Amino acid sequence: MLKGYEERREALKEQGVSVIAASVDDESKTSEVATELGFPVAWGVSREDGEKIGAWWEPVRNCMQPSEFVLRKNGKVLFSNYSNSPVGRMDPEETLVLIKYLNKQRGK
Repeated sequence: MLKGYEERREALKEQGVSVIAASVDDESKTSEVATELGFPVAWGVSREDGEKIGAWWEPVRNCMQPSEFVLRKNGKVLFSNYSNSPVGRMDPEETLVLIKYLNKQRGK
C-alpha cells in the first residue's frame, strides 16, 4: 500500500498533499519498507502515540490497527479510514482522485 502512495507522491504533492506514515514496528523492520519510499515513516509507535493521533487500538490482540487520515492544513481530519485487517485500507489511486475532486470543488 505504501508503494502506491510513493508512486503517486508527485501527483499528491501537486494537489498540496504530503505523505507521512507511521508503524508500530521497530526501526530495523520499518527500515526494510521505508528505504524505498520518499516520504517519512515513523517507527515504534506506542499505544499512547496512537491515541494521540486518533488511531484505533485493538484490545483483544493489544495492537494498533490500520488507521489512515487525510488532514486539512489546520490539522483537522478531512477524512479517515479504520480497518482491522489489510482489507478496506485507503486505495492510493482512489485517495488521489478524491483529493483532486475536493480541490476542484474548493476552487469553484
